[in-house]
Amino acid sequence: LIVRFQQLKETLNHYNYQYYVLDDPSVPDSEYDRIFQELKQLESAHPELITKDSPTQRVGAHPLAAFEQIEHKVPMLSLDNAFSFEDLQQFQKRISKLITNENPSNDLEFTLEPKLDGVAVSLYYENGQLVYGATRGDGKVGEDITLNVRTINSIPLVLRHTDYPEQLEVRGEIFMPVDSFNQLNQKASDDGTKAFVNPRNAASGSLRQLDPKITASRKLKMCAYGVGFSSSGGIAKTHYKSLEKLKEWGFHISSKLSKSSSIEECFSFCEDLGQERNSLNYDIDGAVVKVNNLALQDKLGFVSRSPRWAIAYKFPAQEKITKLLSVDFQVGRTGVITPVARLEPVFVGGVTVSNATLHNMDEIDRLGLQIGDFVIVRRAGDVIPKISSTVISRRTKEAELKEIKLPERCPICDSLIEIESTGVIARCSGTLICPAQLKESIKHFASRKAMDIDGLGDKLVEQLIDKNIIHGITDLYKLDVNRLTLLDRMAEKSAKKLVDAINKSKNISLSKFIYALGIPEVGETTAELLAKQFITLERLSSSDEKSLLELKDIGPVVACNIVSFFQQRTNIDKLDQFIELGLNLISPEQIEPSKQSLSGKSFVITGTLANLSREEMSQKLKDCGAKVQSSVSKKTDYLIAGEAAGSKLTKALDLDIEILSEESALSLIKSP
Repeated sequence: LIVRFQQLKETLNHYNYQYYVLDDPSVPDSEYDRIFQELKQLESAHPELITKDSPTQRVGAHPLAAFEQIEHKVPMLSLDNAFSFEDLQQFQKRISKLITNENPSNDLEFTLEPKLDGVAVSLYYENGQLVYGATRGDGKVGEDITLNVRTINSIPLVLRHTDYPEQLEVRGEIFMPVDSFNQLNQKASDDGTKAFVNPRNAASGSLRQLDPKITASRKLKMCAYGVGFSSSGGIAKTHYKSLEKLKEWGFHISSKLSKSSSIEECFSFCEDLGQERNSLNYDIDGAVVKVNNLALQDKLGFVSRSPRWAIAYKFPAQEKITKLLSVDFQVGRTGVITPVARLEPVFVGGVTVSNATLHNMDEIDRLGLQIGDFVIVRRAGDVIPKISSTVISRRTKEAELKEIKLPERCPICDSLIEIESTGVIARCSGTLICPAQLKESIKHFASRKAMDIDGLGDKLVEQLIDKNIIHGITDLYKLDVNRLTLLDRMAEKSAKKLVDAINKSKNISLSKFIYALGIPEVGETTAELLAKQFITLERLSSSDEKSLLELKDIGPVVACNIVSFFQQRTNIDKLDQFIELGLNLISPEQIEPSKQSLSGKSFVITGTLANLSREEMSQKLKDCGAKVQSSVSKKTDYLIAGEAAGSKLTKALDLDIEILSEESALSLIKSP
């Protein structure tokens, strides 16, 4: 028992040091929470074992020696966690039991807000002027990061109005927006430097820079979540009102701040927020539930490291530790060889994950990965699971590790694997004979964004090729009902419906056909650009790199891929066969002027639409000549907002951009 107790303490202290001091966490939060809960349970059963240096008796770790130390006027506490509705009910029962005489439980009111996954800070003001900013540190003493917090635009240097107290300590969370995080890691990739594991890690590392210019370049934000100290006592009677007061004085507070009079409503808020989690432009790992009445908060007080009047409802972990069992190599439609990790199944992000993408051999080298390693797997929403880091500390002398090597030959057709000049991308050289490439090429060709052949799904494509019914893309247009009924579960009615869909696809826009060809690096937007510029397929096929490079957004790699595609005799022969089989390409010039009613207008779509998918709405707008963008900017003309519209709606309102409902957008499309 004593040995296990000591092991838990040492492990947690080590993790704290990595997280708070080195800014280099080696395990996900879920692993830390698991060990922390074990230690709490052990101490609860054996209170005589509790010591002052136990991680349960403090928050975080000692501050960095590189920064001056600042003592918080009021300790910065951590929160107990809830993982279920039952946990929230227990939280309410504990509170009700403690305040029965002062306030009946049915009069309790709670505030609700997202639990931002960032860095907790304390900001101290005197006479409305920012004096210093400090990290949480060990809860009592933090690190002086004043020069760095002064670079964050959402932190007021001088408070607005004049009704603020002489001394004020504001608590908040500094975080890095997801889009800023992605840009930062893309730059790290371009520069060949180490990428950050997640936005929280990036925010922490940015705040602990000794050079404030680096912090200023990281686009951090701060969201206030409470008052630590006020020389005039409470600035309001409720937590909700105090946050509104902070907003008046210039602080950013959560736009999702809410109130509730029942624990059932609190749970609904948490559930709804969990559904919206992955559409937000900031990371959250749960929701915070607090007693709203500040006098009751004082009455309830705190225990050990946590206040009795607040609790954090935690969402399913998006990161977990598991073991890498093996690595397979898959062949994509353009012949690109992609390593795929086979994992010991682990429940993460709400699903059981057993596979994760590894992108390429450079990614494997960056991770320092070997078969048999323990790894951190991250999954956010519908995003494909990925390995974010290798847990080197889990390697032991007894571990049987094996180096991961790129095969010399294609695992499907045994053709040689070639490495492109960039040294990153590996491709199967058997372009025309590799079944994997043919299958993926036809799946892409028939997809909704390409030729949109309804009914030609993945399994059907695989049957057509495996049973030697088709040997190339053009063979699709030679299919008839008799041949299709040879397939499993393909009745005559279904076969006729598929043949009709294939024939319907013969009349297609030039841009969709260009995209359907599967030219490497040529996506929807590039295909539309090429169609508008060259008008016909013949002109595009005879273009050279010089003319392509003159176009906006066409770089050397894309230009080379396009020219190379049309220089291959086999590809030209296929294009001729398409024309002979009745393919009719509709060029931009053939589109009626009335259908270009939104030409020059820029749209962004956000949220869930009631009747159309985003892709369908996007296509309707493009058919009218509009430009559909992925992010809101000053150049955006309209934002189409559906259910659960998030940060894009907020930004559009800030920029005074016209907001359209799905119905009003469709009316705009139909109007001449």
